[in-house]
Amino acid sequence: MRIAICDDEKPQRLLLKKYLENWALQNKVILETQQFVSGENFLFAWEDDRDYDLLVFDIEMGRLSGIELAAAIREKDDEIPILFVTGYDKYMLQGFEVAALHYLLKPVNPEKLFEVLDRLKIRRKQEGKLFFQTEKGPVSLPASRIWYIEARAHQCVLYTEDEEYTLRASISEMAGQLGGRREFVRCHRSYIVNLHHVSAIVKPGLFLDDRRRLPVSRSAEKEVNRLFIELFRG
Repeated sequence: MRIAICDDEKPQRLLLKKYLENWALQNKVILETQQFVSGENFLFAWEDDRDYDLLVFDIEMGRLSGIELAAAIREKDDEIPILFVTGYDKYMLQGFEVAALHYLLKPVNPEKLFEVLDRLKIRRKQEGKLFFQTEKGPVSLPASRIWYIEARAHQCVLYTEDEEYTLRASISEMAGQLGGRREFVRCHRSYIVNLHHVSAIVKPGLFLDDRRRLPVSRSAEKEVNRLFIELFRG
């Protein structure tokens, strides 16, 4: 999980970071936090990197308030969760106007923060978002965006329709991570495929929606066919 903390007070940023890390440790969640000292500072970074699972904003900050910062974010992204942390409850209505996930008063009660994070974790699971460690850093992707994963030496390459990510994991580790989702199947010792993107299974392989072809091993053939039929029967 990747979280941005934007607060102009360093002690508050460090305290939030500590609470977030404690929650991640308790829930066995891989966490990366990025800290920003102002709304302007965050917006500058946001232009190049929008891959966050949660934004935590103070409201009263310098020239650009947390509410104004959230409004700017909502012009380009109406889904990313935003959590406001502030010392004043007078901003609560404005927080709802920019579709905030939640609103916490300072001093932050860690138990209330953990409740918010627990709800977010459940929502992410329902939405099918998956977290991966890549050679360039952590990435979260909806399951629907993943087409297939290919083993390469001791790493893997994850393919979406138009992007590739080199993962810091073996194909067996990826099979374990995706094992709870019935749309993913290991069709070959070197491949895991998302059956939602399979258009046809034709010996000795299968075709993806864009006509890319992947191999299917003899040992996996029966299972791949069974799961493909089950998935599309609902």
